[in-house]
Amino acid sequence: MTEREIWAAILVAAVVSLAVRALPLTLIRRRIRNRFIRSFLYYVPYATLAVMTFPAMIDAAAHPAAGIAALAAGVISAGAGAGLFPVAIITCLTEYLAGLI
Repeated sequence: MTEREIWAAILVAAVVSLAVRALPLTLIRRRIRNRFIRSFLYYVPYATLAVMTFPAMIDAAAHPAAGIAALAAGVISAGAGAGLFPVAIITCLTEYLAGLI
């Protein structure tokens, strides 16, 4: 890529990022009453975080099986009602112990 193409790509990324944040604020002035849209907008951040986190857990581990085991342990402990910090500790320990095996 040339320097000009790089700057063009940066500009396009900045405009798209700004548009995604600014357009809803400028176009939607009143409260959203549609139940489907409200629930969709409520879960978008969680879905985005999951899409970024789950592959990283598997790829960051020394062995993919250790990452999958840590992911399973985290899902199970979170489903059992553990808080964020205990889930993080459980997943870290699970990945460490699974990596030793």
